[in-house]
Amino acid sequence: MLPSSELPIPTGGQRTISPYYIEKSSFQLFSVKKKKKKEAMAAVSAFTLLRNRGISTRAFSNVKSSPRPISYINYKFLLSIQSRRSLFRTTVINDEEASAQEAAASAESGAPTIFDKIIAKEIPSSIVYEDDRVLAFRDVNPQAPVHVLVVPKFRDGLTQLGKAERRHREILGELLYAAKIVAEKEGILDGFRVVINNGPSACQSVYHLHLHVLGGRQMKWPPG
Repeated sequence: MLPSSELPIPTGGQRTISPYYIEKSSFQLFSVKKKKKKEAMAAVSAFTLLRNRGISTRAFSNVKSSPRPISYINYKFLLSIQSRRSLFRTTVINDEEASAQEAAASAESGAPTIFDKIIAKEIPSSIVYEDDRVLAFRDVNPQAPVHVLVVPKFRDGLTQLGKAERRHREILGELLYAAKIVAEKEGILDGFRVVINNGPSACQSVYHLHLHVLGGRQMKWPPG
């Protein structure tokens, strides 16, 4: 039996289209459309992939070539704090130098010093050690967990170590021995530092010889 598409054309000149032919043609048309759709989707996917790759590459390049680190804001904040601390330290140092220059100008005036007033109990202090010739009290601006000043009760011209004379040998020994007693009382006998500032270049601010006894932390060398 011949397929419907190959049947003879009936009289009247009209050709009967077989359902088989319609179904076959529809299937071929659907296949073409499906194939074109796949090709189109593949093209779109390829374009999207290339575009994303381009964006990722550009983003990576931007990050790689960026002169700023990832934590740039935190870095600026820390740098700002460090700058303020440096400025504060510079200001403090300048103030100490100015005070030392001012104190040096009246060093030999013979007027009572702040230490004379502390010894006379006119100004209160936190006393650590005291005997007939020496007084030791805590510094009001400590530079270490333990910071004690040791001073002779009678200045006797001993405004600074550079002014020491032969007659001062005994009191100088008393001051050093008192420094040892202070260290023992404060529990820093295994490690402490004794400092004497002499003159404006050493930032001496009170012209009444005194020893700084510092301890309670690791000291550095060289000192400032």
